Amino acid sequence: QSSQDYQFVLALRLATKEINRNTHLLPNITLIFWTLSDKNFDAIVLSDTLISLGKDGEGVPNYTCITKASIIAVLTGPLWSWTDIAFGSFYSILSDDEQFPYLYQMEPKDTYLASAMVSLMAHFSWNWVGLVVSDDEQGVQFLSDFRGQMKENRVCLAFVNMIPLRMQLYMTRAHIYYEQIMTSSANVVVIYGNVNSTLAESYRWWKYLGIRRIWFSTSQWDNVINQRDFNIDSSLGTFTFSHHHGEISGFKNFIQTLKLSDHSEKITLTSLGWIGFNCSVASNNFKTLKDWSSNTSFESLMWHNFNMAMSDESYNIYNAVYAVAHSLHEMLLYHVDMQPVAGEKLKFQHWQVVWLPLYAIPTVMKVRKENVKLHSVTSTSDFPQLPSSVCSVSCSPGSRKSPQKGKATCCFDCTPCPENEISNQTDMDQCVQCPDDQYANVKQNHCIHKSVMYLAYEDPLGMSLTCMALFLTALAVVMLGVFVKHRDTPIVKANNRTLSYILLLSLIFCFLCSLLFIGHPNTITCVLQQTTFGLAFTVAVSTVLAKTLTVVLAFKVTVPGRRLRGLLVSGAPSYIIPICTLIQLILCGVWMGTSPPFIVIDPQSELEHITIVCNKGSVTVFYCVLGYLGSLALGAFTVAFMARNLPDTFNEAKFLTFSMLVFCSVWVTFLPVYHSTKGKAMVAVEVFSILASSAGLLGCIFAPKCFIILLRSDQNSLQNF
Repeated sequence: QSSQDYQFVLALRLATKEINRNTHLLPNITLIFWTLSDKNFDAIVLSDTLISLGKDGEGVPNYTCITKASIIAVLTGPLWSWTDIAFGSFYSILSDDEQFPYLYQMEPKDTYLASAMVSLMAHFSWNWVGLVVSDDEQGVQFLSDFRGQMKENRVCLAFVNMIPLRMQLYMTRAHIYYEQIMTSSANVVVIYGNVNSTLAESYRWWKYLGIRRIWFSTSQWDNVINQRDFNIDSSLGTFTFSHHHGEISGFKNFIQTLKLSDHSEKITLTSLGWIGFNCSVASNNFKTLKDWSSNTSFESLMWHNFNMAMSDESYNIYNAVYAVAHSLHEMLLYHVDMQPVAGEKLKFQHWQVVWLPLYAIPTVMKVRKENVKLHSVTSTSDFPQLPSSVCSVSCSPGSRKSPQKGKATCCFDCTPCPENEISNQTDMDQCVQCPDDQYANVKQNHCIHKSVMYLAYEDPLGMSLTCMALFLTALAVVMLGVFVKHRDTPIVKANNRTLSYILLLSLIFCFLCSLLFIGHPNTITCVLQQTTFGLAFTVAVSTVLAKTLTVVLAFKVTVPGRRLRGLLVSGAPSYIIPICTLIQLILCGVWMGTSPPFIVIDPQSELEHITIVCNKGSVTVFYCVLGYLGSLALGAFTVAFMARNLPDTFNEAKFLTFSMLVFCSVWVTFLPVYHSTKGKAMVAVEVFSILASSAGLLGCIFAPKCFIILLRSDQNSLQNF
């Protein structure tokens, strides 16, 4: 006997009491019941009496009540298969009308039980659970339903124990089941099956051995799981599930007002008082407990563990009694309509008790939390901080799950996301690539928008190059002013001052053209960068070539009237500048006409930046321009090198040779460095090469002359020649 058994009886008493007091249902008929209890089965038997004018045994004068009764219905638990109305768990096999034509199950099918359990597990992030079910049709069906819900909610089974129904077979395997649950890391275990079976004995054994777990089960297991022992506590928490049903408003009041003396069944008051604590002790220990008074009400048990709420089975019993009553009522009306012979006793067959009122069975499951005990409670919510039950610790944002070979999907390793990929949630299967305009942060848990980058004037590197360009431009202007001011001195006249003016002006444009590479690029600046650079440097290098040829011709003219003298006097070397410039202009025209430079937004070159640069357009034409400049520089260097040993009074042959050596060295170095850099660094390399090569020409050719003009004026005179 247990408090749950007594609640079944109380639900039955309430239903029969209400029916017997209802003048519109079974008038002049009293329903009575008695209970049969055995260790092998529990049943509640309903019977009818002969037609009586009284209710609940109340006598009426001048009438005789016939006490002989016939059984018309039997209410049983889940283990009876031959009876009429079963109020225990639903069994699919018992729904076979051919095999069990007179059996009606009041409990609805547990269609959504597995879904409700798995959903709650997912809510608490319990994805590593054990399952213990009875090895029968009911357990196999639940296992199938549970597996179907696991994949959707990413829950995995750590182990499955199929407990056999035969005790002898169970005892041979008990140690295996114990080892499975004991060695498993799963802290959540689901128990499903009949409470009056080896499954319950297995749970009691585990409890005795001190196995502490969070237990999931149905409300039928309340009495087993919540049964307390003063020395043992094996539950970290218990979650029991039941079908959602309406509350019977009069049930609680019925229990509160019912006296123990009113209970006609054989209830040991001492045992009932002990059951109030929901404890399990041997029957011979009851003699040590003080008997409760017969006037004690059930309300006094409320502060113990006697459940005042109606359980699923009690609700089914309550509905079953009403179902039988309505069936009898309809059959009575049928017999009245058929006008039976006066005095003939009404006889009912099993097949006649087939009409049960239709009522809705909601499919929503409700969960009740009981006995949640923790070593430390850090939360004030309805559900405190509960132990975890996972196979692997969750992968934090910034990493992804890597399945462990040969194990369940809930068992995995955590692998950091690859470069520029993120995971912003826990337990992500794959990392996500950041968009082109974003990049992953250090923790790789979210993407950051890239900043736009180019060689700006405000940038330290851009500012340095700008200052350098302006300084060199100013220096070239100063040197040009010195040459103009001292244009009649021997050193200026001896080196063809016109070519010197042209070279200084071209170098000024070379310095200034570098500024086109700095700042936010646009279509115009992209075109001007290359054309200005190509033309300015062509003029400068061709002027150096013209000056070199002039020096060579000047020293080769030794006999008056020779043809070389005519070339020198006519200024033929000066024609080299426009011819060479025209060729470069044609190349630039072809370049701009076929594939001109354009703006490129490059999100790939730099991780944290979007680089805006000018694309050269046609790379072939670009290298043709550079190659043409290189050929001019190489020609100028060759001629100057040949004239390096000529008399050096007012002779700039050596300076021209060294200047072209610097110029060629800069641009030969430029090519590999340029191709090894990206973004604004690549632009900076090009700007620096322009400034360095132009500064080499300015410093090597004009700095010595300015030194003589300004500081050594005594050497700038024909008197000392």
